Amino acid sequence: MERINKTLVTEFFLLGLSGYPRLEIIFFLLILVMYIVILFGNGVLIIASISDSRLHTPMYFFLSNLSFLDICYTTICIPLTLANFLSKEKNISFTGCAVQMCLGFAMGSTECLLLGMMAFDRYVAICNPLRYPIIMNKIVYVLMTSVSWLLGGINSVMQTTLAMQLPFCGNNVINHFACEILAVLKLACADISLNVISMMVANMIFLVLPLVVIFFSYIFILYTILRMNSAKGRQKAFSTCSAHLTVVTIFYGTIFFMYAKPKSQDPLRADKLEATDKLISMIYWVVIPMLNPIIYSLRNKDVKVAVRNLLSQKTFFSVKLL
Repeated sequence: MERINKTLVTEFFLLGLSGYPRLEIIFFLLILVMYIVILFGNGVLIIASISDSRLHTPMYFFLSNLSFLDICYTTICIPLTLANFLSKEKNISFTGCAVQMCLGFAMGSTECLLLGMMAFDRYVAICNPLRYPIIMNKIVYVLMTSVSWLLGGINSVMQTTLAMQLPFCGNNVINHFACEILAVLKLACADISLNVISMMVANMIFLVLPLVVIFFSYIFILYTILRMNSAKGRQKAFSTCSAHLTVVTIFYGTIFFMYAKPKSQDPLRADKLEATDKLISMIYWVVIPMLNPIIYSLRNKDVKVAVRNLLSQKTFFSVKLL
């Protein structure tokens, strides 16, 4: 049997947009602005949810966790990507790649579960309003959130461990902006069947299962709303769900495009799909976290009032200090 020369890989090269220096500058400026918006928008939303007593409810607790998660996720990927846009050396150590992959996977898995939890919260609030304070008490929604973070972390550690234990035969060029797990698995010179099976199981738990919860939650919500006699009540119920439904549509649309589409056997088409994957990943990393606080702020009067009060207080204090 022919032996494979397994060269020890100590670092990876992130290909990104290498070869397109002008495009790198444009992307650098664009992503930098969006990253600042992400930090500001989600940061304000978290502070507003904590400082305003009217937002001390399960829905806003989930939302503040989602905002914190978005800040963490973008901070894991974006600063290194911005640095690589300006640097000729686009290397990342083997350990750094593993850490980035692990944390990014944890954030993505947790966000899937949180969106499912938020859909269940809306279902209870609209379909069982009288029992809502009992069903969604503080212990329950804190436990639901904690379980989401815990399961996301466990899934991430398992997938990262399986991926980084594979042998890499000298090829260390990752055709991506970051250490994305599918891009890393392409470099392995061993059978990745176990990785594929584990990711399929993880997709069922973290993608399909929350989506099923979201689907049936909104089926019951829609049924309940249509039975309401009051047009004002229907409008209020729709407004409380529209922001979450918008975020779910964008989020899951991007995720399924990245991970659930068929792979092409044609090399030219495969290259085009890889380029598309990188651009879609930017939407997942930057656009969605930037849109989340905007969507929830525009669609929710309580959030708009809380944010307005918070910003006015900060303005007042800054003027007073001057």
